Amino acid sequence: MQQSTQAANAWRVLFLLFLANLFNFFDRTIPAIINEPIRLEWDLNDFQLGLIGTVFTIVYAIAGVPLGRMADNGSRRKIMGWGLTAWSGLTAINGLAWNFWSFLLIRMGIGIGEASYAPAANSLIGDMFPAHKRARAMGIFMLGLPLGLLLAFFTIGWMVQAFDSWRAPFFIAAVPGLILAVFLFFIKEPQRGAAETVKVSQGQVRNPIRKVLAIRTFWWLIMAGLAFNFATYASNGFMVPMLMRYFAVPLVEASVATGVIVGVTGLVGLTLGGWIADRIHARYARGRLLFATASMLVATLCTGWSLLAGQIEVGLFVAVFSIGWLFSYTFYTCVYTAIQDVVEPRLRATAMALFFAGLYLLGGGMGTVVVGLLSDHFAHAAMLAAGASEMSEAFRAVGLHDAMYLVPASLLLTMVFLFCASRSFCQDAKRMAEGMAADAPEGEVVPA
Repeated sequence: MQQSTQAANAWRVLFLLFLANLFNFFDRTIPAIINEPIRLEWDLNDFQLGLIGTVFTIVYAIAGVPLGRMADNGSRRKIMGWGLTAWSGLTAINGLAWNFWSFLLIRMGIGIGEASYAPAANSLIGDMFPAHKRARAMGIFMLGLPLGLLLAFFTIGWMVQAFDSWRAPFFIAAVPGLILAVFLFFIKEPQRGAAETVKVSQGQVRNPIRKVLAIRTFWWLIMAGLAFNFATYASNGFMVPMLMRYFAVPLVEASVATGVIVGVTGLVGLTLGGWIADRIHARYARGRLLFATASMLVATLCTGWSLLAGQIEVGLFVAVFSIGWLFSYTFYTCVYTAIQDVVEPRLRATAMALFFAGLYLLGGGMGTVVVGLLSDHFAHAAMLAAGASEMSEAFRAVGLHDAMYLVPASLLLTMVFLFCASRSFCQDAKRMAEGMAADAPEGEVVPA
């Protein structure tokens, strides 16, 4: 009876975590959709557009490490609740930005607020669900990513059109986040390690960061995350402008098409991918990571072909790129759960904070600005090759399209790093289990 009550509570909490994750990705996606109106109003180049995403992600990465340590030692519900309150309030203020630099400064504040969420939420999920259910639970939690993107890409363009202002979405987006924050404060937290087979010591760990970084598999997963986040941030940040420039698609249609690519695909990739990953994990210890490796190969081939095909029919481009993006979503259900399997419960929030630091500081942080720089470079090269003396939108279209080749290249690197992680996974998972057993209070065991 007690176990069924705990299980029901776990699924209720997971639903709240999923909703907060949805608003997390909805709020951070708004600038990517209104890139073109901002560029035209403030006369920006693609490097400056990329810098908006880069500054956000760098701040997000740096703030995440101390906030992750706080989540390992303090109240996770309070950290998430105050974080959601902060980033939702600042999202509203973002709509009041009067120039490029004020916009950039407010995005930095939003990055700090959002950095509080993921490490604490992942730590909670690891304590609420046993190992054989974590991929499914993580898949549901991460559904907030594609649904948040889907909701953003399907609605932001209409909001801009309806209110005739790119500022309106910021004010609207803040309201549901502030309401949900109230509910997060009332979450009932499980004991750390409650879902493990062996009773976990509740004492603090000495040299926590050093212990996490000593795990070989974790290093490979950080490298995979770095490459993967580079690809996702480059694609999410510049897909709408590329469709508008290269394929001459209007803002609303371009945002909806991008929603199909990065949002609809995630609904299938995360739900079905999490189920398949758990089934494979039950048969083969390193099956999740091998499944992710194979999926990343498909993602590389599909995204690469759709870009190499040039100015094909836009529907075909969206369809093929979407297939690749669907397979790429296995990264979340396989990699996030693999981290839970090689890192002990007392260090999971710290591990996730370090993992996100790598993802966002060097991956997502570089994805938008590097693509933006290359876009400006290729546009200038196209202008010189044509013998023109002035930059035109046609040259900008070619430059951005060519810069997007970095997306399939990064997915290929992700595949290589995931395969390397699979080779050391079994040894590290065994070491983690043995270490927990050695530290556990004598004779105390809890059901998995």
